[in-house]
Amino acid sequence: MRRIRAAVADAPGAPFTVRDLDLGAPRPDEVLVRMTAAGVCHTDLGMRDTWPERLTPMVFGHEGAGRVEAVGTQVRGVAPGDRVCLTFASCGACEQCATGHPAYCLHARTLNFSGGRADGTTPLARDGCPVHGGFFGQSSFATYAVVRERGVVPVPADLPDEVAAPLGCSGQTGAGTVLNRLRPEPGASLVVTGAGGVGLSAVMAAVAVGCDAVVAVDPVAARRALAVELGAKAALPPGDGLVETLRDLTGGGAHHVVETTGRPEVARQAVAALRPRGELALVGLGGEVTFDVMPLLAKGVRVHGVIEGDSRPSRFLPDLIGLWRRGLFPLETLVTTFPFEDIGAAVDAMEEGGVVKPVLVFD
Repeated sequence: MRRIRAAVADAPGAPFTVRDLDLGAPRPDEVLVRMTAAGVCHTDLGMRDTWPERLTPMVFGHEGAGRVEAVGTQVRGVAPGDRVCLTFASCGACEQCATGHPAYCLHARTLNFSGGRADGTTPLARDGCPVHGGFFGQSSFATYAVVRERGVVPVPADLPDEVAAPLGCSGQTGAGTVLNRLRPEPGASLVVTGAGGVGLSAVMAAVAVGCDAVVAVDPVAARRALAVELGAKAALPPGDGLVETLRDLTGGGAHHVVETTGRPEVARQAVAALRPRGELALVGLGGEVTFDVMPLLAKGVRVHGVIEGDSRPSRFLPDLIGLWRRGLFPLETLVTTFPFEDIGAAVDAMEEGGVVKPVLVFD
């Protein structure tokens, strides 16, 4: 057992409290990673607040980066000392994994959201009592994490830790939705609703492949300004007249809309802002969304549900790093760092809207 520090939620909706825990050794197909950075995502907060009480206490965190400390006997892809980005868990054997779509792994719920390993165990404990973990296969709100080999992607030495961390979820979700699923032609118009970490990653990807116009929608003025700085033609606040303005800016309606807020009313506005045969990608976690079927039929709208950017991380994350090196995916512009022990301040800053992507850094 190894003594670690981890941010624990003791009950659904409880604040994160940094505590001493014990972490078991990696199994044959697992990797022990010493964390150097971990992004904080709205998904961590939303899932914490609705997490089943029977699966608490729980360690969340799913945008980790670090260095490999030890590997199991069956691990071949990484070795101690390697720098890695952590990402979601997948089985690697089901139909979806075998065809290059591990975000839709048939065992995703068990591997990512069961509070432990597939066999029901957890490597975490406190005073001899199990602590749930394995969130997105990692639980990276901790100084160390045990991760299956498929959940680690090697990253180069020149990539800063605070940039590597959000690649594993928000970076690949936003960019992958554009590059893997929508695949817009150069000159196509693309609207992004919600200019958080996912939305601004979508903006950067759209700009990188030559979309015109790229338009962001967000209530926070600083985020709108950042979207324009990143290449958006315009950034608008929500409100009356939004759909008409979007249609004007996109020459009669957008070819594509990436909806990241998870708000039903925003999704309906997104459909209204599309041109005939336009495409809507729903990315944000939210409640039930209802649509009037007639506009969908009349306009021939295609609706995509997208998880993790429909990404194959081992191939897609190196592509994003390549864009970063060329200055086309400046993810660092979204990041504000906080010491790990100040996770509460990082959460507050994100919820108040003053920070786009808080990243916890470890000593």
